[in-house]
Amino acid sequence: MKSPSRAGTRLQATRNSLIERLGDWEDRAKWQEFFDTYWRLIYGVARKSGLSDAEAQDVVQETVVSVAKNIGRYDKKAGSFKSWLLQLTRWRIIDQVRKRSPAAATRGASDTGRTATIDRVPDSTGRKLEAIWEEEWKESLLAAAVERVKKKVNAKHFQIFDCAVLKRWSAAKVASSLGVNVAQVYLVKHRIAAMLKREVATLDEPQ
Repeated sequence: MKSPSRAGTRLQATRNSLIERLGDWEDRAKWQEFFDTYWRLIYGVARKSGLSDAEAQDVVQETVVSVAKNIGRYDKKAGSFKSWLLQLTRWRIIDQVRKRSPAAATRGASDTGRTATIDRVPDSTGRKLEAIWEEEWKESLLAAAVERVKKKVNAKHFQIFDCAVLKRWSAAKVASSLGVNVAQVYLVKHRIAAMLKREVATLDEPQ
C-alpha cells in the first residue's frame, strides 16, 4: 500500500481551505470525512493524468465542492457512485488543462521526450482515465478503510492485524513479537479483516 503521508502533508492547506468553503453545508464533519476518504483517489488520478502538484490539489478541491453541490441530484439508478465521482473528477482535470496557455500545455514534450500533458488527458471515451481510476480506486479506498478501522479497534489488536496482514508476518512471528498466543492472532486477524471488508464496501458505494 502506498504511503500517502507526503501528499497528505501538502494537501493539509487544501483540506482546511475546502472545509471553509463547505461551511454553508449543514454537516461540515461529513464533508471533512468525505475529503479524508477520497482525496488520495482524486489527487492520484490527477497526478497520473499529467497535472502538477498544485493543479492536482485544485482538482481535489473543486471535485469535492462539485460533489457537495450535486450530491442531491446523484441517482444510484443512473450509475454507481464510483462512476459518478469519476466523471466529476474528469471534468475538473480537463478544466485544469484548459486553464493553461497552449505553450504551457505542451511544454516539456520536446525537452524531456515525454508526451505533452494535453495529449495524456483521457480521450472522449475515457478509457485511459478509467484504467487509472480503477487502479487508484482500489488502493485509496483500502487505505481509507484501514484508517477507519484503526480508529475503531483496540490499539494492540490493530498492531496484531498490521503485522499479520499488512506486513505479512507469520502467525508464529506475530505471537512471539507481540507477546500473544497464535490463537489470538488468528482471531484478531479474522475479526478485523471482516471489519475492513465492510468498510471497503461502504466506501465503494456510500449511502
